[in-house]
Amino acid sequence: MPQPLPSKEASLFRQVVKCYEQKQHKKGIKSADQVLKKHPDHGDTQAMKALILNSLTQSDEAFALAKTALKNDMKSHVCWHVYGLLWRSQHNYEEAIKAYKFALKIESESLQILRDLSLLQVQMRDFQGYIESRRVMLQKRQVVRQNWTALAVAHHLAGELKAAENVLALYEGTLKSPPPKSDVEHSEAVLYKNMIIAEMGDTERALEHLESVEKNTLDRTAIMEMRAAYLLKLERKEEAEQAYRDLLARNPEYRAYYEALEKAMGLSRDSDIPALQDLYNSLAQKHERIDAARRIPLDFLEGESFREAANHYLRRMLQKGVPSTFNNIKSLYSDEAKRNTVQDLVESYVSEKQVNGTSESESGKDSTQFEKSTLYFLAQHYNFKLSRNLSKAVSYVEKLIELSPKTYDYHMTKARILKHFGNFPEASKVMNEARELDTRDRYINTKCAKYQLRDDKNDTALSTMSKFTRNEVVGGTLGDLIEMQALWYLLEDGEAYERRGKFGMALKRYHTVFSIFDTWQEDQFDFHTFALRKAQIRAYIDMVRWEDRLRSHPFYARCALDATRVYLKLHEQPELKKGDLPEGINGSADPKEIAKARKQEDRKEAERQEADKKAAAKKANVGQDGELKRPDDDPKGQKLLEKDPLLEATKFVTPLLEFGDSDLEAQRLGFEIYMKREKYYLALKCLITGFKIDPNGPHFHTQAIQFRQICNPLKSDAKYSSLLDLADSFLPEPYNNPSTSPKDLNESFVKRNPNSASHLYASTRARQLLEAPSPNTEKLRQDLTKSIDPLWNGMSQEDGTDYLRLLKELGAPTDVIQQTVNKASETWSDAKLIFEREAR
Repeated sequence: MPQPLPSKEASLFRQVVKCYEQKQHKKGIKSADQVLKKHPDHGDTQAMKALILNSLTQSDEAFALAKTALKNDMKSHVCWHVYGLLWRSQHNYEEAIKAYKFALKIESESLQILRDLSLLQVQMRDFQGYIESRRVMLQKRQVVRQNWTALAVAHHLAGELKAAENVLALYEGTLKSPPPKSDVEHSEAVLYKNMIIAEMGDTERALEHLESVEKNTLDRTAIMEMRAAYLLKLERKEEAEQAYRDLLARNPEYRAYYEALEKAMGLSRDSDIPALQDLYNSLAQKHERIDAARRIPLDFLEGESFREAANHYLRRMLQKGVPSTFNNIKSLYSDEAKRNTVQDLVESYVSEKQVNGTSESESGKDSTQFEKSTLYFLAQHYNFKLSRNLSKAVSYVEKLIELSPKTYDYHMTKARILKHFGNFPEASKVMNEARELDTRDRYINTKCAKYQLRDDKNDTALSTMSKFTRNEVVGGTLGDLIEMQALWYLLEDGEAYERRGKFGMALKRYHTVFSIFDTWQEDQFDFHTFALRKAQIRAYIDMVRWEDRLRSHPFYARCALDATRVYLKLHEQPELKKGDLPEGINGSADPKEIAKARKQEDRKEAERQEADKKAAAKKANVGQDGELKRPDDDPKGQKLLEKDPLLEATKFVTPLLEFGDSDLEAQRLGFEIYMKREKYYLALKCLITGFKIDPNGPHFHTQAIQFRQICNPLKSDAKYSSLLDLADSFLPEPYNNPSTSPKDLNESFVKRNPNSASHLYASTRARQLLEAPSPNTEKLRQDLTKSIDPLWNGMSQEDGTDYLRLLKELGAPTDVIQQTVNKASETWSDAKLIFEREAR
């Protein structure tokens, strides 16, 4: 039981609680101190003061005070509850759950503690514990529908679908009269129940239930979609066809409806082309503005039928001047015949100044519209990776700019073309010219900043972004971008710093992205209660499932791979931990020159920080959420450079390995990390997964050789007794044969793939490993060149770039590198600047 207080101090204690809830922290501490002045050992007051101190980012003092409170009053549920809240704020959920359970032993009737415990349990995916907590809460307050729904959700998340349905049915049985149709909570609850029945696989019953409740639900679109899906699954095709036609009448641009309608009508894109054409023609005639019904047939038509339909579609779109025409068409380019047909058609339009048959009523329109639309399409067409011819793309976009010099779309396209040439400075300049044509357009502004970052102009890009940010907040422009969680900017900024050799700054950006994903994970807390309160249960279930795969997000994958590469570089080159290389200095410079440049840069940085401190003193150090913000005590990321590189890399890559079962690069880097850490079982797991993703590719050959070379001698070590047995069982042939030497494996690999440049690169790297620690790099380079020369004309640009990188790894002389650059520039003339950049 809490320690009793006199009435005056009890009133002050209630004021402390109120001040905490209203975030009046200073006032709350003052009231707490008044109580503690007369009752210095009052545990509950000490606990509440600790909670307020924690809100003021004084976590060390808060924990010390909370422990003192527990010593003074071990039987106070308030002290234990606060102790749990402190651990929760530190993201140590296991300790928080323990504290909440101690609090419940003392005060089992506290709904607030039960609610906090249940939130942690669902956050930790302890669904059985969540079920139990929700059952107790329901027993205490059975009249609240949210408690019934929450228990059903708990069973649902735990995979106990029948139990979830029974809970919802039990509550419905307690209703004396049906709720009105306007009851949003009831409407969502019955649809949620239907969702559970469908997930149980009982589609017939799900359809019957849906038809029985559809008159009393408000989400008409969801009802129609669920009904159509059930009918199609039950093979009731005539009814399903009508259901999807009704949906198309509501939204004629949703492709999924068209695909389902084809299935309902039993039409195959392989054998029923005439029937499909008739279907889409009839749908297109229903409304002049429908695009999907005219575009989708291009996916399945072939030959002359495709040419005729494509001609009609392209003329229609280009006549209207639709800017997104190419983006709508480019998915067809994976088919070479269709790609060539589209190219022939649009090139034939170039000489036409307007569409044949233009009516007199249209004569007042811009007479060059069709011409500009056609040129714009061709500029994008020849800039696209599957149909790339950058010289032609430039010629078309230059004509466009002559026709309409004030249209920023054309300048942006020119910048993209220059980017693909590898001319990042000029691309950045042209994109900035496009931005200046419309300074109020945020999209163009962000594009301009992105191109400036690709040109490694971090400060210029930040200045560009400042035109659309709240620069008065703590941290200025960058602080606002972080608060807005602008992941694209942080990643581009980090990669620019990495290319400049400023690894500390790069890691700061990558760690910021990592913390944003942590924040998204934490944000679930708000929705565990919000979804129940607002009756958005189906959306909540989708959100929880999405959160379970959060780290498979493309931005996280990119961040994790970038950070892992940096940390591996720091592990291999410990001298880089001394700090970022000064601007304009490369790693091969004289140490005295580097030290001198570093001193000059440190002096400038000190002056800049002093100026920032003076400016920050004039601002309140408070963020948009009203909470106190800590100053950045590591502005250059030096502390991140001093951490153990392999442990930090493991932190980034581990979540990616969990979901990256189709990501070759994640498995490759995971293997490297675990081998360096001597975690050979985990390295083998990455190797096996990598071969499953790409059994015949070159990506894991070198690593398989490395694994055999290092691990074969460990067979007599009891610690690794089962390691090689697992390798023999799960690695593909011939890597599963322990009697084959690594050298023989490499030679057979070359014999199996003599005409593949990427496989030859892998075998060369494997030879480098086998000859370590003193490989004959000159001989390796000569053998590689001898093998690659006959294949050169059939190689891709990516193969040429990889060849140049491998030559640099092998320490090729400058003249050899330059000869290779010249040869590559002749073969891939559009990529001359890219090869020159790679050779630096």
